[in-house]
Amino acid sequence: ATYRVDDAGSDRRWAMRVHREGYHSKNAIASELAWLMALRRDGVVVTPTPVPGRDGALIQSVAHPAMARPRHVVLFEWESGEEPSEKDHLTDKFRILGEVTARMHRHSQAWTRDPGFERLTWDFDTSFGATPHWGSWRDGMGLDAEKTALFGETVALIGRRLERFGKPPERFGLIHCDMRLANLLVDGEAVKVLDFDDCGFSWHLYDAATAVSFFEHEPQVPELMAAWAEGYRRVHDLPAEDEAEIQTFVMMRRMLLVAWIGSHSETDLAQSMGVSYTASTVRL
Repeated sequence: ATYRVDDAGSDRRWAMRVHREGYHSKNAIASELAWLMALRRDGVVVTPTPVPGRDGALIQSVAHPAMARPRHVVLFEWESGEEPSEKDHLTDKFRILGEVTARMHRHSQAWTRDPGFERLTWDFDTSFGATPHWGSWRDGMGLDAEKTALFGETVALIGRRLERFGKPPERFGLIHCDMRLANLLVDGEAVKVLDFDDCGFSWHLYDAATAVSFFEHEPQVPELMAAWAEGYRRVHDLPAEDEAEIQTFVMMRRMLLVAWIGSHSETDLAQSMGVSYTASTVRL
């Protein structure tokens, strides 16, 4: 959960993130912070600035009688800007987003990580295998026998296409993994990137798919993906055969979100859109 913290005695504010229990180790959180700070320091993109505690540590452990175990907490400087909406005309913003994403990918390919760097991997096995990070798509809301059969065929096809695509370093590496609109801020001409909680190792094109999270079925998505690719090519190489595979990653993300909604059914987001989201996935 992320909270806005206001200082009553001044105009200062911060964003405070309380980490989920058992999702990331302290070392994995430190690895996330190391990359987002390097991105900002190296002039790649504006990312949140973590604030050290009185002891100088960026990650604090906070206990409370209502919790069985302490939680990891990180405080960030507040960033100005507004979240884009899928109802906006997003084509130009997606060209900018493509450029920003390409700069991040180019940075991650050249950046020297510490030997103990630790982040999750988002590939087919960790998304749809025996122990998927976000739970099983079969637990999605509103599934019946017909939808389950169709989704099973879809996941199998995704697996075959990803196996053919492979994991060479020019296609697979450290990426943000969750560049949906809720994790972006538009501040004038700048696009700021927030929430690196799911950053890890995956296909570069998965970042394109995450940008249309929760509205993958809308008719403007192909145009937005084309704009993203156009912006990406301004900075980094994107072969035509790679761009042609973006559809695979859009569908992969969609099925991952079906699983996420099923495993987070207590959240407002899941309850507000879970069944209808599954239903609109059928057409997609």
